[in-house]
Amino acid sequence: MPSPPRPVKETINPPSLPKPSGFAHGTKVGDVVYLAGQTALDADMNIVPGGIVEQFTQAFGNVLATLRQAGGEPADLVDVTIFLTDVDDYLAHGREIGRLWREMAGRDYPAAAGIGITRLWQPEALIEIKGVAVIGSGSRPA
Repeated sequence: MPSPPRPVKETINPPSLPKPSGFAHGTKVGDVVYLAGQTALDADMNIVPGGIVEQFTQAFGNVLATLRQAGGEPADLVDVTIFLTDVDDYLAHGREIGRLWREMAGRDYPAAAGIGITRLWQPEALIEIKGVAVIGSGSRPA
């Protein structure tokens, strides 16, 4: 009996994000999307000004832009990892960040981890967010 066809690997690079060099913003294989770590880079390759709240908004927005380019939506997220250079700063702004998460992605939370680290690729970056999504897996209104 012949094997079923293998899913095709597709590179996802939204035009709204900086052009990647040496990586892809996302990789889609079948219905699974692997979302590359995103810092708070804007379209001009600058880390957005402000603190952890502003950087969370930009970084998570970059992740969601890649997911949408792949045909998904925030409810399709199944795993998110957040890397932080200052865990206490993130916790101090937790309510505001939680509110922003709900505004951007709703209340359908994926599995998640927050990891404290010493620094990120861009020295001024405070946060990096990566994830995995399964297209069509999210809760949808009937």
